[in-house]
Amino acid sequence: MVNTVAFKERLEQILTHYDLNASAFADAIGVQRSSISHLLSGRNKPSLDFVLKVVREFPEVNLYWLLNGRGEFPDSAPGPAKEPKPPLAEPRMGSTELVDSEIESIVVFYKDGSFRKFLPSRTK
Repeated sequence: MVNTVAFKERLEQILTHYDLNASAFADAIGVQRSSISHLLSGRNKPSLDFVLKVVREFPEVNLYWLLNGRGEFPDSAPGPAKEPKPPLAEPRMGSTELVDSEIESIVVFYKDGSFRKFLPSRTK
């Protein structure tokens, strides 16, 4: 589960980093201003929808850092570009594998706001 006090502190770091007040931040991610107020006061816990809106709008925000404080902010790892990526190569006829594609990780999000990351085994 997300620690509400720690999440509030990370949310305040984001606001400071982008020099935004709570109202401007709410407008930027498309949520009601009261949602930000309730999170900053500790009244509410963040929803999965809220967290996903933050990481979509602000690519420097690392998902794991936002949820549990692991990682860095701003994220120093290369993130997804704002421009759409080229489509994956089409599979060859009779093949079940995509050319030049490899699964890095799979993340499953649960309705209670928790998540689990699965990494492929590297035995090749």
